[in-house]
Amino acid sequence: MFISAETLDGALLELYPKLLARTDDTVTATRGAFVEEIGVLIEITNSRARLSRSETRGKLFSSLGELVWYLSGSNKLDAIKPYVPQYKEEAEDGIVFGGYGPRIFGQIDQIQNVIELLRERPTSRRAVIQIFDKTDIATATPRKEIPCTIALQFFVRDDKLTAIATMRSNDAYWGLPHDVFCFTMLQEIIARSLGYDVGPYRHFAGSLHIYDKYWEDAQHFVDERYQRRIAMPPMPIGDPWPALAAIIQTEERIRGGEDFDLSKVSGLDEYWLDLIRIIQIFFTKADRSKATSIADKITFKTYRPYIMGRLQPTPKIKTTTT
Repeated sequence: MFISAETLDGALLELYPKLLARTDDTVTATRGAFVEEIGVLIEITNSRARLSRSETRGKLFSSLGELVWYLSGSNKLDAIKPYVPQYKEEAEDGIVFGGYGPRIFGQIDQIQNVIELLRERPTSRRAVIQIFDKTDIATATPRKEIPCTIALQFFVRDDKLTAIATMRSNDAYWGLPHDVFCFTMLQEIIARSLGYDVGPYRHFAGSLHIYDKYWEDAQHFVDERYQRRIAMPPMPIGDPWPALAAIIQTEERIRGGEDFDLSKVSGLDEYWLDLIRIIQIFFTKADRSKATSIADKITFKTYRPYIMGRLQPTPKIKTTTT
């Protein structure tokens, strides 16, 4: 199956009906019954259109939290649990073995390797970040969970950076929106590091599936149907890593309960300050007045529907993350 769409929503609106049409042909695994397509390639031509505008699929807060978790190099449960509580089901002694942070930024910083390689040889086909490892399926040390992502690959073509994610297995309802957000953000981070704009994003999954407990939710998304075509703003031109370091440090302080004063942060573009504000809003939901005050300072107003959904949730159907 091949799907090409301008936005994440466009891809999901084409994908979900095809999967739901297979509900008479279920497969059962350790996590329950599901329907799947084998060997699916999804292309999103506008990589910045990485956020769904649906009230059920718009995962701004949990996706951003997961991205910061990756960038911090951590696989500790306590760093991701506030954003995605389901990770506790995969953790062993407070560690998510399949977590991507140490795999990307561990003893070898694979992102910097890719940046250096493409800076020296822009047409290279070797710019690969390996996430899945042969030891992940070693029977001598079985794990509760292993990475769903096999690798990320990057190409510079026509002065743009194209990204390809290869997945061994992918939950189309729960995991796919998070993966698209995180991987296209990494794509843009690498692109800015090299001085390029982003090209298309391609996502290949060996098994792309929806568990039966999400069938109704997926149909609800399809029934919502039309979503505005909107993209995140372009990442500021220039080296993004000082700003990313500031976000990682600030997120840890906010998550730790610090009443962080963002006015004391200097030198960051509003793009990055908005991301910190989103994290602040996530952790100040109980203080609606304060969260609203922070929301009023958001520069990119397209974030507003996600923020208002956080501050004034309208329970309609069950959702897994926020």
